[in-house]
Amino acid sequence: CTHYLFIVVVAVNSTLLTINAGDYIFYTDWAWTSFTVFSISQTLMLAVGATYYLTFTGVPGTATYYGLIMTVYTWVAKGAWFALGYPYDFIVTPIWLPSAMLLDLAYWATKRNKHSLILFGGVLVGMSLPLFNMVNLITVADPLETAFKYPRPTLPPYMTPIEPQVGKFYNSPVALGAGAGAVLSVTFTALGCKLNTW
Repeated sequence: CTHYLFIVVVAVNSTLLTINAGDYIFYTDWAWTSFTVFSISQTLMLAVGATYYLTFTGVPGTATYYGLIMTVYTWVAKGAWFALGYPYDFIVTPIWLPSAMLLDLAYWATKRNKHSLILFGGVLVGMSLPLFNMVNLITVADPLETAFKYPRPTLPPYMTPIEPQVGKFYNSPVALGAGAGAVLSVTFTALGCKLNTW
């Protein structure tokens, strides 16, 4: 029971660190760039926390449980946006569960082999999370029109884009997020395992 209580505590804290990661839609002119950066932050936070508790309990399914807590807690926190009057289809909650399930699957399928978990699980989480989160952008109804109806993050004049910025991040935010995530999340998955040996 204590083990699972600790999982809840860490999952809640990791969610606090990524609570604005779904708000790339608010940065309308820079949405794709924000999506890439936030995808990486979400990937790393999920990878290190879920791996830590997956190897801590040794029970496949713990990573999914961890991702579920993060998701539910984020729903609660995003309720603040809804309370402020934003439409429901404009509130974006990051999708962690499928990636957490893949982490569990990698651990279970390799008979609890930590090295396989680090390599396969890390790559799977890094590559899948940006893909699943693109669903968020697809399902938001006309983000440009909606965003300009509501207050936007305050930026100093020199940082405020005059027109939508088109750059290399716009080419494929999913590919960029997945590529960087696949490399970095292996390191963070290893860190999650290492935390259990201290």
